[in-house]
Amino acid sequence: MPVRLLPHTERAARILLEGIVDYAGLFPPAALAMPTAVRNYAHYRASGTGWMLGRFVCAAAALELFSQHADTLLPRDAGAIPWRLTVTGSGDLAADLHAIAACNERHVVCFDDVGAVVDAFELRATSVAEIEAIDAVVPRALTTYIEVPIIDDPTLLIATIARVGRRAKMRAGGITSDVFPTPDAIVRFLSICIAHDVTAKATAGLHHPLRGTFRLTYDDGAVCGRMYGFVNLFLAAALLATGGATTDAIQLLDEANVHAFELSEQCIRWHSGERTYMFDRALLERVRERVLVSFGSCSFTEPVDESRALGLW
Repeated sequence: MPVRLLPHTERAARILLEGIVDYAGLFPPAALAMPTAVRNYAHYRASGTGWMLGRFVCAAAALELFSQHADTLLPRDAGAIPWRLTVTGSGDLAADLHAIAACNERHVVCFDDVGAVVDAFELRATSVAEIEAIDAVVPRALTTYIEVPIIDDPTLLIATIARVGRRAKMRAGGITSDVFPTPDAIVRFLSICIAHDVTAKATAGLHHPLRGTFRLTYDDGAVCGRMYGFVNLFLAAALLATGGATTDAIQLLDEANVHAFELSEQCIRWHSGERTYMFDRALLERVRERVLVSFGSCSFTEPVDESRALGLW
């Protein structure tokens, strides 16, 4: 992870984008083999765009394989910044927690220094009872994101996540058009999280900065579909966090016109007809820390290259 610059030296867009991409190269549609995924992560981390990189996403069942292939790439020097991992659950909580503990033990270098650390856990729940069961056994030191379905009203589930002090996760797409939620459903999820002071992350279908029509997989002849932009998503969260109307957030989530956005050192502006919304550095920092912290993507190069092409950095 990069060392943060002082806020007054950062462009607003950098605050929006810093550490935003959790690299999920092991997962579809990329579905890379472990050796390739860990080499990619090492390369991205050391590159000039490593400041946009977040955690490495790995399934709990693949942690031992991760260790085998990443071991020679991990930092060994005392005081070095370790690789940070977020682990996706298998449905067997006991087995997952054992695998996480074993992985963390394997990568201790000396005393408090580690080469890699699993410090986040992502798993699914569809009921209050499942959320409570997760909370009962997952250590508090492990930042836990509970993915809830958002097609139906998730108020009760998010309220329960708030009560037990965990975090929420939403799925914004997938490899087929039918799994993409509506803009209304996404905005409702964000609004409920904000109302209950629940920090969240997003995943799936967010490779591109702005809303548009793209190939849903990397296969030859892949079907195209409408995908959400991660810039749209995070700015919609910022709009809602300042009390903006849900109708405006839905419109922002659906904004595909790059010329509707204006970038400056101090802020990002979104022009919607005769109205202009301003997202300054302090707001963007608060959103990234307290509202929507990151998104999972099986590609790192697409978010980076397309952000650069739009002049975001």
